Amino acid sequence: MDVEANWIDRYRALAGLEPETREELLTLKPRRAPAGARMFSPGSACQGFVLILSGHVRVDMTGRGGRSILLYRVGPSETCVQTTLCMLGAEAYSAEGVAETEVEFLVIPPAAFERAMARSETFRRFVFARFAARLAEMMRLLETIAFVRVDARLARALKGRAERAGGPEIAVTHQALAEEVGTAREVVSRQLEGFRRDGLVAVSRGRIRLVDRARLDELASVI
Repeated sequence: MDVEANWIDRYRALAGLEPETREELLTLKPRRAPAGARMFSPGSACQGFVLILSGHVRVDMTGRGGRSILLYRVGPSETCVQTTLCMLGAEAYSAEGVAETEVEFLVIPPAAFERAMARSETFRRFVFARFAARLAEMMRLLETIAFVRVDARLARALKGRAERAGGPEIAVTHQALAEEVGTAREVVSRQLEGFRRDGLVAVSRGRIRLVDRARLDELASVI
């Protein structure tokens, strides 16, 4: 069996799948989506249980006033709590998922998902363990927004983006940062200006360079 077909090997938690379930799931073929592709949107029905094989999907929620917030990112070996809720509760999506990079993924159709949940203890443990981890992450997000200062949240966001970019300079808009830290764009712009004055970052159009990583690390650790 070729590497692409044997996608289950990329999910260590599924290594012990019962033969009948493994055989059925291995008939499914991975798909690809380019960076920027919309994976799902609010109000849309769930087409199946999605597993990310490579790449990252960003999941955002937009309020009635039009302001968006980053809920989480989904990468390889992770699952999307929105999709799990849709599959388990027959609910429509309430958030939007957009591919941040080119994404390779697999969709388990509803009928196959239900069969796997019914007959495979390994698959059930996988689904509920990933679901619990995502819920814990969502609780941390709520705690951060409610109790952590905006400057600390912004420092964490800048650090995270720099780590993913592999260097001190990142390409990002103030609006995208505002969505990530859960505040207004104007607040982020004012905070970045303060960071610039204090020598923590250098700001240009569409780009931010982290200048003083040590002080940003210290600020990001503020509770």
